[in-house]
Amino acid sequence: MLAAPVAALPLLIAAPAAVAAPFEPPPPQAVVGGERLGLPGVQVSPLAGAPALPGDLTGQSWIVADAASGEVLAASNPHLRLAPASTLKILFADTVLPKFDRDTVHKVAPEEIQGIGAGSSLVGIKEDLDYKVEDLWRGVFLSSGNDAVHVLAHMNGGVQRTVVEMQARAEALQARDTRVVSPDGYDSDGQVSSAYDLTLFARAGLRNPDFRTYCATRDAMFPGAVDKNTGQRGSFGIANTDRLLGKYPGLIGVKNGFTTNAGSTFVGAAERGGRTLLVTVMHPSSYQKVYDETAALLDWGFAAAGKVTPVGKLVEEGETVAPTPTGQAGGAAGAPAPPPHPTPSASAEPAARADGDGGGDGIGPVGWAAVGLAVAAGGAGVLLLIGRRRAAGG
Repeated sequence: MLAAPVAALPLLIAAPAAVAAPFEPPPPQAVVGGERLGLPGVQVSPLAGAPALPGDLTGQSWIVADAASGEVLAASNPHLRLAPASTLKILFADTVLPKFDRDTVHKVAPEEIQGIGAGSSLVGIKEDLDYKVEDLWRGVFLSSGNDAVHVLAHMNGGVQRTVVEMQARAEALQARDTRVVSPDGYDSDGQVSSAYDLTLFARAGLRNPDFRTYCATRDAMFPGAVDKNTGQRGSFGIANTDRLLGKYPGLIGVKNGFTTNAGSTFVGAAERGGRTLLVTVMHPSSYQKVYDETAALLDWGFAAAGKVTPVGKLVEEGETVAPTPTGQAGGAAGAPAPPPHPTPSASAEPAARADGDGGGDGIGPVGWAAVGLAVAAGGAGVLLLIGRRRAAGG
């Protein structure tokens, strides 16, 4: 009974390699923007005469970059994934703003201002009234109005379609720390970005003249409700919630954000002496600190320009970068990621399991080596081994 199966075994054993290939660790993962941007802590390379960085920075993550050249002058944990709050509206504007003429008039349907998160910042849009697209964008940039975001998202085909397009836009910009769940930045499970990614969004946005105009607007009149007695439509004033706008010399603007869960975030751009700098600060110790630390880093950046060696760069859309993000990209709460360069000791055991002890009907190289040893010992042992392995593999 054993003769036929045992006789066939040399044919089965001949096909796979008798010895598993030696373990080779995977190639190092590339950090978007440069390897130093994936290292923990502050990264700066001062030259002679360079000013010292501000000494009282509390932001969990920050970056200082030149908008024109893309050079990163200094950074701290710039790829740390954190909740972005309303700074995610920068990506929303990058995605949707180019699609509609600013003079387009849209009548708001009731469902377009429903489903907005509790406690959201609102500009005060009313259903069944007409609004120009430019008014809606002022509501987004000045009042950080989630109602304005939702109306524009519905104009764009719906909230979910807009989320998908925002994610695609982030990927096109190589912002690989970003996961979009809501178009307005409202706290949502799994929604994260990073100081590096938000800076990419801001740099892209500022290349659009309308974006640049909206984010730099300090105040405006917004269409109000219709007076029941006169039939006339009123208006009311709105002011930009960016506390540095109009106070920091040369500030262009961009976007601030705050939620109880996310803390404070801010992306600012300022121009001085023909140079435009971008600074992003995420999750400092207090709300006001996000503005103080942004201003301090802008001051440092203008003073340090030409006196530091860049520690990285802001990648351009379409620039080739290795496909796997690394660095300080952790979970929604900012937990650090596993080491980006696995060592053989950490990875050898899982590799062996994948080669020799995986599920399914295959036996794998290690299993075939065992079969060969069993053949030498006797056919009955081989059949017993194969029967057990197939039972375990399913």
